[in-house]
Amino acid sequence: MKQKLLLLGALVFGLLAAILSYQQIQEEKRRIAGDSETVYVISLRNSKVAGDELQEADMERKEIKRIKNQEAIHREIPWSQQPYIVGRKVEVSIPAGQTLLTTDLKPATQESGFNRNIRPQGMRAVGIPVSTVNSVNNLIKPGDYVDIIGTFRFPDMRGDSALDTVTMTILQNVRVLATGSRWDTFSMPIDGSAGRAYGSVVVLLAPDEVEMVLFASQKGTLALSLRHYDDAKILRDIEKRSVNFKQLEKFIPLFNERRERQRER
Repeated sequence: MKQKLLLLGALVFGLLAAILSYQQIQEEKRRIAGDSETVYVISLRNSKVAGDELQEADMERKEIKRIKNQEAIHREIPWSQQPYIVGRKVEVSIPAGQTLLTTDLKPATQESGFNRNIRPQGMRAVGIPVSTVNSVNNLIKPGDYVDIIGTFRFPDMRGDSALDTVTMTILQNVRVLATGSRWDTFSMPIDGSAGRAYGSVVVLLAPDEVEMVLFASQKGTLALSLRHYDDAKILRDIEKRSVNFKQLEKFIPLFNERRERQRER
């Protein structure tokens, strides 16, 4: 009888231990899931051997999950950097389906690397001055897309001698090639500085856009509005619109009403 009781007790304790272990494992899984993030990286569609150049058709977007860690250095190359990888040579042979790592690429030099980012042919790279505030607190990075917005002082729209402050969107969906002297996310700035702060941004423009943006930068203040990486939409209704004090007064109630409706959804 005593042996049966001991055996029954062992079974009960074993069952309790299994239940507690299962609960602990599930709790750890939930914790890890809560600390994870989804990122998009570059995966190879075609196999490559050492020395091959990467082409756009060789790459595809891959979704991965990883633990959030602000201090971690990740070797996977973000999908947003795909335009900068075209033309780079691989250091080692890589099979199709494998995630592309920074260590898989041959080093890119300033002379042979940066001008490859100016694509398609006929486009131009031009630098424009920005402040910390006008560059979204220096959070814009190479590979991002932005809208360029200018604020100017013109003669008053009513025709008198007063000056009127006007703000307008100049260009939409513009690709950022470099921030300061950093032109990709896995190389140090050309000047060797490790800080994130910068006072200029290099963007990709058509030649006639270069003239317009440089003129605007001399006549007013430019600011950059950061886009979501999947947002390439051009808003036609703002192309003919500019904002001054009179319009600001008119649109404030409309904008607040729209935000109120959005919050109620």
